[in-house]
Amino acid sequence: MRQWISAAKEVLERASTVAKFLCWIHVTDSYLLSSTVVQGASMLPTLNFAGDVVLTEHISQRLGKVGRGDLVLVRSPIDPNKILTKRIVGMEGDTVTFFADPHLGDYTISREVPKGHIWIQGDNMYQSRDSRHFGPLPYGLIQGKVFFRVWPPHAFGSLS
Repeated sequence: MRQWISAAKEVLERASTVAKFLCWIHVTDSYLLSSTVVQGASMLPTLNFAGDVVLTEHISQRLGKVGRGDLVLVRSPIDPNKILTKRIVGMEGDTVTFFADPHLGDYTISREVPKGHIWIQGDNMYQSRDSRHFGPLPYGLIQGKVFFRVWPPHAFGSLS
């Protein structure tokens, strides 16, 4: 009987250690720092079409420390299951001017970014669905600030 109790205690201790470790991973990934694979043409030439692995921190947007020029992960307003990587080009109160059709380049539109919103665009305006298509984005859709590329090795380094 004592052996059974001793074995049960050991199993519970190990299960407790595993549970603590998984909680630590969840908190770190959700609230502090995570890695993300970014693919597609919308952020060329900053990020590769075939895919980059980037590090994202999740503290700046909670503290209001994101601004023009920052690369951010945002939840898509069109498909909430998708996460987009774009650059902030306008903050609340800014007036943003952009080409209505970047392929023609002759007709520009100006929009003011409302309070509590940001304006995001891909670096490759010819291949990006961004605020030019769906308008200003609520600040709450920002998931994190991209700050470092870890893959591919030749491009390893800061993105700020």
